[in-house]
Amino acid sequence: MPSVSVKICGLSRPEHVTAAAQAGAKYVGFVFFEKSPRNVSLEDARALALDVPVGVAKVALVVNADDAFLDALTETVPLDMLQLHGSETLERVADVKARYGLPVMKAVGVADASDLPKLDAYARVADQILVDAKPPKGADLPGGNGLAFDWTLIAGRRWPVPWMLAGGLTAENAAEAVRLTGANQLDISSGVESAPGVKDSDLIRAFIAAT
Repeated sequence: MPSVSVKICGLSRPEHVTAAAQAGAKYVGFVFFEKSPRNVSLEDARALALDVPVGVAKVALVVNADDAFLDALTETVPLDMLQLHGSETLERVADVKARYGLPVMKAVGVADASDLPKLDAYARVADQILVDAKPPKGADLPGGNGLAFDWTLIAGRRWPVPWMLAGGLTAENAAEAVRLTGANQLDISSGVESAPGVKDSDLIRAFIAAT
């Protein structure tokens, strides 16, 4: 399969950031959402981000964050992209882009065909879109639940901005995901963990090798 760009999300320890970068990840993600087992403080994220090699994009995942938090985040942590993973409106995405001058990736949950128009809408205002599995009803987490959606729903679909596939990915199904969707960017979090929130360097290396 052709090489794809990989984002390892939910990193919280220096050795896993190093493993991701050395294995060839193009993006590393830090989660700022208190309910998540992958949540990191601004100070810890700053230390992690300062060790990320040049050429690897540093992405902050936030969920319905207000300006006060985003101000503190962008002032403290050196970032290359903001990932909005909540119920942010089209207007909010545009506002965040304008206020912070950083590329914005908007996550959109997909469960069935009725969710696809949202991808088209957000692709008109975001710099990238993350096509993720919609969380189960009542779930605490908007992503990182280890669930996949029916990838044939987006087979052959394209948007005017780069996009990334997420949800239920593992080293074992990465090739199939790319084959079915045509994705050239993959985002993984729980699929490279030995326990919720605990990354595994061997799994990180195996996933990137499988792409």
